[in-house]
Amino acid sequence: MSDESKLSVVILAAGEGTRMRSDTAKVLFPVCGRPMIEHILNAASAVRPDTIVVVVGHKGEEVRREITGSWAESHHMEGRLEFAWQLSQKGTGHAAACARSHLPGDCGHVMILCGDTPLITGEMLQTFVQFHLSEETGLSFITTVVDDPGAYGRVRRDCHGRVARIVEANDLLPGDEQIREVNAGIYLVRKDLFDSLLSRLDDNNAKHEFYLTDVVEMAVQDGFKVSSFVWQDSSVVQGVNDRHALALAEARLREAIIKDLCLSGVTVRDPQNTYVDYGVKVGRNTVLEPGTFLRGRTRIGEGCIIGPCSEINDSLVGDNSKVWFSVVEDSEIKKRVEVGPYSHIRPGTCIEPEVLVGNFAEVKNCVIGSGSKVHHHSYLGDSVIGQRVNIGAGTVTVNYDGISKHKTVIEDGAFIGCNANLIAPVKVGKNAYVAAGSTITSDVPGGSLGIARERQTNKEDWVAKRTEKMD
Repeated sequence: MSDESKLSVVILAAGEGTRMRSDTAKVLFPVCGRPMIEHILNAASAVRPDTIVVVVGHKGEEVRREITGSWAESHHMEGRLEFAWQLSQKGTGHAAACARSHLPGDCGHVMILCGDTPLITGEMLQTFVQFHLSEETGLSFITTVVDDPGAYGRVRRDCHGRVARIVEANDLLPGDEQIREVNAGIYLVRKDLFDSLLSRLDDNNAKHEFYLTDVVEMAVQDGFKVSSFVWQDSSVVQGVNDRHALALAEARLREAIIKDLCLSGVTVRDPQNTYVDYGVKVGRNTVLEPGTFLRGRTRIGEGCIIGPCSEINDSLVGDNSKVWFSVVEDSEIKKRVEVGPYSHIRPGTCIEPEVLVGNFAEVKNCVIGSGSKVHHHSYLGDSVIGQRVNIGAGTVTVNYDGISKHKTVIEDGAFIGCNANLIAPVKVGKNAYVAAGSTITSDVPGGSLGIARERQTNKEDWVAKRTEKMD
């Protein structure tokens, strides 16, 4: 790529976002499971920039920590993701100027994005770059037409329809209120022009800030070619300024995620009541029932049934498995497993193929071998369960002594009777039985029957004698 076509991206993410009414930086609010700023970065990476400079200010260290490391590594941006500080909030023009020293010397063009437009896409930005380069324009910016411009800057044109300037909402003149074409806050400008225009900005306006929008009029007056790129879908470029706008943006992105899943071969019974985070993967022929939440790094295999009313966080679910009326967290469920109804699979659990877990069972930090069954109000914690093990109703592995967690091992083919308490650390051997109602405190050898309960004693006429004493 020649120096003239090399591209850098500047993302303005220093604002406080007072209308969000939160101590959290606005760009860190999640949209479909990812911080808002990450969606902007994903879109920006699609144009293959030489450098991305994120301008930070309010809660800047938190923003920096959130997006360095894993994001930069996964997008091959190590060493090419930089941060510029806007220590005082003096407007968007000042914020863009703070990034100048971080741009490489051989940069040909600079794209400027806002950190609060999570619905922009890489495809849109790629089209915008092609437009800018083909038009051989000095400065291009994206506009859209809306019914209610609100606080957006209006695009004022001359009598020939050419762009004249962008007028901020606080500086409207008579007649500007009728303008419906607004600035989307996305610019692409030649690097030399970028430097020249920003160095000449002033704060002679109603808010006494350095407006980035002023560079449009300045470029026109200097005789440079200025082009507008009209994006028809205004919802894609609208910013998130309050929590209602955040909710609308999330609904729109969720709709797009569900649509992509459906087109890839996933059945979604009720799209309005199905919630899938950005980046979650779901295999073909899987059915998502109403009330399903798939979050984080979750991966669902093919031919599964998920839901109704289930939540799966940061977990793997293998092919042809079913999870219904249940919660799964940070665990791995392999092929042909059924979880539910009303199960809680807690972090650190690995469930091997053809296991049944359900009816109010809770499993935490366990390995459950293939073909085993865990049903009926049981609790397994910090345990290794072998293959073809039967866990009877009400079984509890007593793993915590108030200070430390201890391990229970139940080997292949064992049978644990109802209402058994296994006091860890303890081991039940291969093909061993534990009698119902037992509290097991010592190992049960393989092939043995463990019984740990007091013998039954019946006291005849006890009820009559008790009643006589009460009289």
